[in-house]
Amino acid sequence: QLQVVESGGGSVQPGGSLTLSCSSSGRTLEYHAIGWFRQAPGKEREGVSCINAPGGGTEYVDSVKGRFTVSRDLAKNMVWLQMHNLQPEDTAVYYCAAAEGDHVFYSGCYRADKYNYWGQGTQVTVSA
Repeated sequence: QLQVVESGGGSVQPGGSLTLSCSSSGRTLEYHAIGWFRQAPGKEREGVSCINAPGGGTEYVDSVKGRFTVSRDLAKNMVWLQMHNLQPEDTAVYYCAAAEGDHVFYSGCYRADKYNYWGQGTQVTVSA
């Protein structure tokens, strides 16, 4: 059974940066598309970014374009979400999710119900 694990959350001031990491135990993330989601207090979970299984394709929602970068290293079984110029509205619990195959990437990768495996979430807080 694949278990997804995120790390790297924390507290930063506006304009700051954080890098979230996602890995797995039990099975590797190879052959899985990866999505990053976030959920702020009182709000629904929203998709932020995704990357296809080989790592050559990426997507970002408009609110994070130019500020967030998703990448992966298959050999290291790692996926990262680099976040720059963080703003208070980025405050949320961030989740890494894995979907088997690449179909989710090419059919709309921000639907949470398309992902099979979820991490426990990591808190990102942006405040002055």
